[in-house]
Amino acid sequence: MPANSNQPDVLIIGGGIIGISTAYFLAKAGVPALILEKGDVGAGSSWGNAGLICPCSSEPIPGPGVLTQGLKWLLDPESPFYIKLRFEPALWQWLWKFQSYCNEASYQMAFPLLRDMQRLSLDLYREIVRAEGIKCHFNQSGGMLLFKTAKAWQNASRLVEDARHFGLDTVALDGDEVRDFEPAVHPDVIGGLHYREDAHIDPALFLTGLAERSQALGVQIKASTLVQQIETGGGRITALHTDQGSYYPKQVVLAAGSWSAALAAQAGLKLLMQPAKGYSITVDSPAIIPTRHLHMAEARAVVTPMGPRLRFAGTLELAGMDSKINQRRVRAIQRNVSGYLKDYTPQSDATIWAGLRPCSPDGLPYIGRTPAVSNLIVATGHAMLGMSMGPVTGKIVCDLLLDNPPPLDLQSFSPARFS
Repeated sequence: MPANSNQPDVLIIGGGIIGISTAYFLAKAGVPALILEKGDVGAGSSWGNAGLICPCSSEPIPGPGVLTQGLKWLLDPESPFYIKLRFEPALWQWLWKFQSYCNEASYQMAFPLLRDMQRLSLDLYREIVRAEGIKCHFNQSGGMLLFKTAKAWQNASRLVEDARHFGLDTVALDGDEVRDFEPAVHPDVIGGLHYREDAHIDPALFLTGLAERSQALGVQIKASTLVQQIETGGGRITALHTDQGSYYPKQVVLAAGSWSAALAAQAGLKLLMQPAKGYSITVDSPAIIPTRHLHMAEARAVVTPMGPRLRFAGTLELAGMDSKINQRRVRAIQRNVSGYLKDYTPQSDATIWAGLRPCSPDGLPYIGRTPAVSNLIVATGHAMLGMSMGPVTGKIVCDLLLDNPPPLDLQSFSPARFS
């Protein structure tokens, strides 16, 4: 692809983990791509997330009891799951479809798909970090799910049974055993599950390193370039018009996260998707740093060590395309953390972040070609597992573009499944 070409072989919309991973694998195969990113590379949900690669936490968002619990939380603006009710047909259509997946059969179908995607991604993370020398605090010492209350701890036996059923390496520990593993854990924690397969990284460092390596391999990245219009004709995308000019690609990959649905609609594809706002709080040089990431069961939040920093992340807020920070929800996360980590007090100089994660109603991503648009591949809808499944999604998209068989069956991920 010549420099400044507006006729690339492959044009990727979105410079997050999925877009960059796709370009990286294409470049390794000798196919340079062009990435258009509306902001800075990795500035969206790929930047401030918890940085987990967690096969043991492969639960889809919809599941048995999720809707009932969500209704209980509905009017609590500090709850882990919050819906800002509004007259928006797309939201109500999404919720109607979502409730149809809040059952055991759908859970049993989705869990192994997400598990296998994360396992494949974890292998790729290890391979990329080693091969490219990316310094991102990659750590595979597992994760721990912590419980503070007897009521929540009673559910641990079911979770262990589920883990065994799905072939996951999970062990139950009492409170003292938890603190033997993690001295940073608060004395009030009465038990935990050690998810021994799982890993974590600093997502921003990994993404920056992968982007730099991709550019060295010939990938072009155009930041601050907003796709404004998608033009189609003859069952294919013929042009992309941006605020920086027009492009006429042979193949298009749509990996724009929560912005993908609106762009897909311009190409005649309906993606049922809602942006789910999540928050993170990052502190520098805290008094104590755990050696592995910690899930806080009752708080529905995560603590992740990232070198000299500590990140707290959580909440799922359906409030539309609104990335404003709700300080009340931030304070709720900070307040909860002190019950799981000893010697933790909120820091006034912490970095607060909010990002929009793209959620499908069945909890599965959209990955694949579309029947109506022959030169479009969709790769979005990963919800809270975008970072976890980013590399394997990029590898799958690369395989599709090169007409290679993907590593798993993509039927359940079809972008046209709700059209």
